Amino acid sequence: MPYFEFKGRNSEGALQQGAMESASAAALADTLAQSGITPIRIDAARAPGENALAQLARLRDHGRVGHIDILLFSRQMHTLLKAGVPIMRALAGLQESCTNRAFAEVIRDLRESLDSGRELSQAMARQPKAFSPFYISMIRVGETTGQLEEIFLSLFHHLDFQQFMRNQVKSALRYPGFVVAVMALALVIINIFVIPQFAKVFKGLKTELPFMTKLIVASSDFFVAWWPVMLLLAVGAVVGFRLMVASKQGRYAWDRFKLRIPIAGGIVSKATLARFARSLALGLKSGVPAVQALSLTAQVVENDFIGKKIEDMRLGVERGESILRTAIAAKIFTPVVLQMVMVGEESGALDDMMEEVAEMYQREVEYELKNLSAQIEPILIVFLGVIVLILALGVFLPMWDLGKAMIK
Repeated sequence: MPYFEFKGRNSEGALQQGAMESASAAALADTLAQSGITPIRIDAARAPGENALAQLARLRDHGRVGHIDILLFSRQMHTLLKAGVPIMRALAGLQESCTNRAFAEVIRDLRESLDSGRELSQAMARQPKAFSPFYISMIRVGETTGQLEEIFLSLFHHLDFQQFMRNQVKSALRYPGFVVAVMALALVIINIFVIPQFAKVFKGLKTELPFMTKLIVASSDFFVAWWPVMLLLAVGAVVGFRLMVASKQGRYAWDRFKLRIPIAGGIVSKATLARFARSLALGLKSGVPAVQALSLTAQVVENDFIGKKIEDMRLGVERGESILRTAIAAKIFTPVVLQMVMVGEESGALDDMMEEVAEMYQREVEYELKNLSAQIEPILIVFLGVIVLILALGVFLPMWDLGKAMIK
């Protein structure tokens, strides 16, 4: 169990500080509060006798709870609860078998919270980095309806679907991204190492060079003279992009731009809407009100632009408008999807229609991924051909002129 250093004040206002072992900082804060100390600061610290390597390993694993951990946790909890295993014993078994120490600490905190009288959803709410608001709300529904094991199974399928769509989008962008990166690297190598060797020969000809040759020689000279500055600019651009995406406005702008990228933007959009439809279907099927389901779904679509559209839909439903009307105003759904939403509202089976929408988007994403290479390859071939043509003309035209001069 990790150690933490703390500073706080007792009931008389006197400063108290020390180090204690606890499952998490939140659990230590509760312990201090129960002992009459109001915590001011809590920091991770080295345990007594812990060497530097052990501390480094602990810090590396601290707080790293991945999507796969929650996915497997949901499936295992469903299996154990369905088999009649008490929830405390199920959590204890999962904690002992967990290979991720960070997630083992999360499960330990869940056990301690349940032991102190909290409900499971309240215990999960103390771990916001591990469990999303959507996940916690579904668990709360399961506790209320007495179908916690079924909710865990639904969450497993939901998380598995999200992981599948995320992997599909990554695979869609991996091939063109790799090709563009390799082409950019090849251009840098040619400009810095290859063209300068030809430039020495061309300058020895002491004759007027063709325009293409002048162009590639000037480009090479620029790369050779300014490559440190260009490298710094590239690093600065990467850092600036990360800082921009970390801000709320920057993330919104980037998520909106992603949807407008030719070819790949359509795939990203459909994958995001598939996650929205599946999340909304799960919320409605579990008994969550439509307003709350839309609010929770906006937080799990992993795209701030579409999340804002969904939040606008929620506001419209709160004003008394139908989901169909708010979906039309959002302008992110196709006419076919809008028709399915209309049928779902009129028949009272909106959750089933949302599942159909999710499956439809999933099929479209899979189809477009299969044809992605066929759409991108012609563009890349034309681009590569233009580069090769410029290099060939720039290198061989002076040699051609020299050959004609020698023949004359």
